[in-house]
Amino acid sequence: MNQHTVHEYLMKKPLVMITQPFGQDVDVYKVNHKMFATLAEGKEGQTDDEGNLVWWLNLKCDPDEAQALRDIFPSVIPGYHMNKRLWNTVILDGTVPQGEIERMIDNSFDLVVANMPEKDRKAIELHL
Repeated sequence: MNQHTVHEYLMKKPLVMITQPFGQDVDVYKVNHKMFATLAEGKEGQTDDEGNLVWWLNLKCDPDEAQALRDIFPSVIPGYHMNKRLWNTVILDGTVPQGEIERMIDNSFDLVVANMPEKDRKAIELHL
């Protein structure tokens, strides 16, 4: 997945909005004003083998799963500028399968929604 396909997948989630509280270079994806993902250009203009900019995706994660994913995928690292216990950064360099990235996005969204008050949770679930 690249930044475009990741953005499209993130925007398919119900009631998602994008903000840029950290500057124009970082898109923050929120559901009901709660952050579940960020998408930004990689550090220092990092490029892939074809010279394309590599993007970084931050996702919330269960702490045990976060470590397991880091052990499996070299392109999954502790959350950049985030709580490293609860967030992972996925470097979108093509080495993590699309289905796995989509699963991680779904889990991040679900974790954030699960911690909302019941009224808010039910409103979001109506759109699923």
